[in-house]
Amino acid sequence: MALSADVFSVLDDLSSRLAGESVLAQASRDDGLIPVFSLLGDLAQACTDEPVLTAAINAVRQPVESLLDEAHPFDETTLTLLRRLVDWLPGALANARQGHPLTPFSGTAPSAGASGAGSVPAVAKLAETVDVLLDLNIEENRELLTEFHAEAIDHLQQIEAALLALENQLDDPEALNAVFRSFHTIKGVAGFLHLVPMHTLAHEVESLLDLARNQKLRLNSEIITQILLSRDALQALVAQITAALEHGRMPDQIVPVSHLIQAVRGFIAVDRSPSPAAKPAATPAAAVVPFPRPMPDAPLEFPAPPAADPPPRTAPAPEAVPAAPVPTSTAPAAEPSKATVPANPAATASLLKNSSASTVRVNTEKLDSLMDVVGELVIVQSQLIESSRAATIREDTSALQRNVAQLSRITKELQHTAMSVRMIPVKPTFQKMERLARDLARDSGKKVAFLVTGEDTELDRTVVEEIGDPLVHMVRNALDHGIEPPADRAARGKPEAGTVRLKAYHEGSHIVIELSDDGRGIDPDRIMAKARKVGLVAPGVEMEREEILNLIFAPGFSTAETVTAVSGRGVGMDVVRRNIERLRGKIEIDTAVGAGSTFRIKLPLTMAIIDGLVVRVGADRFILPSTSVKMALRPAREAFITVHGTGEALDLRGKILPLYRLHRQFSIPNAVESPWEGIIVVVEVSGKSKALLVDELLTKQEVVIKNLGGFLQELRGVAGGAILGDGNIALILDPGSLFQAA
Repeated sequence: MALSADVFSVLDDLSSRLAGESVLAQASRDDGLIPVFSLLGDLAQACTDEPVLTAAINAVRQPVESLLDEAHPFDETTLTLLRRLVDWLPGALANARQGHPLTPFSGTAPSAGASGAGSVPAVAKLAETVDVLLDLNIEENRELLTEFHAEAIDHLQQIEAALLALENQLDDPEALNAVFRSFHTIKGVAGFLHLVPMHTLAHEVESLLDLARNQKLRLNSEIITQILLSRDALQALVAQITAALEHGRMPDQIVPVSHLIQAVRGFIAVDRSPSPAAKPAATPAAAVVPFPRPMPDAPLEFPAPPAADPPPRTAPAPEAVPAAPVPTSTAPAAEPSKATVPANPAATASLLKNSSASTVRVNTEKLDSLMDVVGELVIVQSQLIESSRAATIREDTSALQRNVAQLSRITKELQHTAMSVRMIPVKPTFQKMERLARDLARDSGKKVAFLVTGEDTELDRTVVEEIGDPLVHMVRNALDHGIEPPADRAARGKPEAGTVRLKAYHEGSHIVIELSDDGRGIDPDRIMAKARKVGLVAPGVEMEREEILNLIFAPGFSTAETVTAVSGRGVGMDVVRRNIERLRGKIEIDTAVGAGSTFRIKLPLTMAIIDGLVVRVGADRFILPSTSVKMALRPAREAFITVHGTGEALDLRGKILPLYRLHRQFSIPNAVESPWEGIIVVVEVSGKSKALLVDELLTKQEVVIKNLGGFLQELRGVAGGAILGDGNIALILDPGSLFQAA
């Protein structure tokens, strides 16, 4: 039985997504294993009436399923089989669409003359040409590669931002031209450097975009998805250049691009209307966007995939895969007239503003060196202030005081300047979350409006780099657990399109990142029931609401009934909290059943300076991060109890906190032994409060974090050191590892 046009459309989409997963998959890693298995299952289900296609897909699905069953990562054999299927599928689908007989998939490279349409030999030849290792010739090209690497990262970021804008407004010339210019630049430099896979792929996508710019082809969600997959492949290739430049690790794995090139050529080969005026352009179902996109508060809607019977598309799926590239001009076309500018040009300009402003690229090692010098200057300033105070007691030192005041002003200004050099906007990270939400919404069949605010908020580059992984887990959970399917939302009287908001803003010396959704919310009763079931909470133990919600951060805990490609294994939120605490931050939850959830992350602006509480134990001084300290008090003698088999504890207003003695941890003599004669500092770690005994509270101040060096690097419970104003050294404590060691 012949497959319908709608089925071929679904098969083309699934094939493209499978190709994208195969690009990123690596041997000895399980990233993408579940999505690949899911996509292969969807492909097999969609083509049940075409036995050759079904047999080919199942031939790859079975070994992938075996890897999953045995909890093994991708191996070279399965990965090679997957990529050969990805290379074979476009030609097979083209032949099936035209009614030609299909050559059975053997799991080996296709032989000449195997295709009824004559396209399979071309596919094999193309793969031999472009699916090759990057030849960087780094000894001769290091300087050029360094410049190209930096530019390519910017262009790939701009491509993703512009494509997300295009999906909302398909006729946006600003966004289209931005994507075209970026691919054109990457193509040109990659060709000059003889980076064959990058040059060829960028050239084909540029040709496709050139047709769209000249109104010979109308973009739709399918085409945009294919361009995004091509952009991801280019990013994987750029990552190999990064590894070569920064770590001296030459490319040792092929990033396949032939299947992407074939898919792009397929879109180019489709019959096109000469202009939108000649043939009314119906926006495909998957690209319908009921919201405008004003910045920065506008929603970016990621609609569900098209229904089984979608409306007609202006650019249908490719009918055949040509054996050779279609010659098209790659010269930039004339810029569109002002009359074609979209209704909200300021919004597009804001979204697509590139890095042409007055900026200078600075090596991070130089920035770190600058920060070290500034740190030393801050120490000298503190010592000079102490000296001046001592001198004031003896005689009039007004001149010294003036000089110290001047030094303080200059030091603070230099410190702020140096810090600002390290600061970068969170916009690139937020943009990745937009892309992630788009792909997840598409895969799950949900409609989601993604709103971003505060994307120009700046914080330390180290924090920006480290916050990406936690946000990925949180966005996945918001899309998978939080936002309900459209039918469920409609039954509850909610709009079919769910809303996810991601925003950043400053709060004192911290930055706050909030992720909220208007979905199901988190049910504390359900969490408690699951926690009791898995033995996380003992029978009969009662907990406060905040403590129950914090159980979602426990390792291995998940309320999901089934494991999906997105979530359900109970590893995500545990990673979130550990990463955030490593950044000296904290995470809070605000949720209501049926109304949605908000996760609030509070982070320091910089990792180079810490706001801490200075305490004394014996003759030694320690610094506790202020973000971990809840309170400090001198409690009554009767508040202390000893729990048999557990140890000492503090009864704080009816709440029992375990007691830790800092002097025992570091073997400090002459320290306070009786807790009621010292000070108890209540410290919060991983959502749990603990009591820490110290002798005295001295002061609260900002200090520059100094590395302890290799000899003391593994000292548990210590995050670094600092030189105080009087010249003494204080250890900066890491509460998490401190209590683990105790």
